[in-house]
Amino acid sequence: MGLAVLGVFLPLLPTTPFLLLAAACYARSSERFSNWLLSNRLFGKAIKDYREGKGIPSKLKALSIALLWITIGCSVAFAVHILAVRVIVILIGVGVTVHILFIRTPRRLEPSSL
Repeated sequence: MGLAVLGVFLPLLPTTPFLLLAAACYARSSERFSNWLLSNRLFGKAIKDYREGKGIPSKLKALSIALLWITIGCSVAFAVHILAVRVIVILIGVGVTVHILFIRTPRRLEPSSL
């Protein structure tokens, strides 16, 4: 769970896989912690939606990709001075972007179909 929280602030540390791993571990080991994680106002809905196969809304995908590239751009421009590391960081960013784009996007219900 700690790695997932760090992933919120560190651009190359993935948040979602650590959240899902924590949810799976808590589900098997501690009902109390599992309930806490699933009812958490920051993480709970994302875990529930992912487990139920609902995916990620388009706005959240766009926000995630924008923040990813802003942090990667700042890292490459100001923090990383070795060309090989810059290339690796950019390739990781491309991989994460592709992964986010391939996650299912839930369909919005049209007002006329309600």
